[in-house]
Amino acid sequence: MADYKDPENTLVLETSKGTVVIEMRPDLAPGHVQRMKELARENFYDGIVFHRVIDGFMAQAGCPKGNGTGGSDKPDLKAEFSEEKHVRGTVSAARTANPDSANSQFFICFDDAPWLNRQYSVWGKVIEGMDAIDALERGEPVRNPDKIVTMRVAADLA
Repeated sequence: MADYKDPENTLVLETSKGTVVIEMRPDLAPGHVQRMKELARENFYDGIVFHRVIDGFMAQAGCPKGNGTGGSDKPDLKAEFSEEKHVRGTVSAARTANPDSANSQFFICFDDAPWLNRQYSVWGKVIEGMDAIDALERGEPVRNPDKIVTMRVAADLA
């Protein structure tokens, strides 16, 4: 197993384009990090597609319906906005117009997106594998979407 600083707060995604490692930030968004670990441990994300991938902006995943309209059967999360900036590699919770509507969907920023700052709950950052994110098929919706093959908490990987 790779040597991660905090395996309990690290996600390892095997995607159709390669491995992506996300360092989670419970200091910024403890509720969101808890939810991500819970869903990862239930294999919720296995097979879920990147349904919305906008060049120069972000790649979004986490919808079990594959179209951006779904979430897990768990209750929506309260917003955990912070001063953390949306920059390349930032992982943040997707939501509707209601700030307290984040559930299972998330997005990874390709570039700086300052207009999102203090509007979305940042819960992590990509520390390995941004090349895999950069290689994702683009679209809104994506015609032949790439997917998360598996998503695991690093502490659970033997």
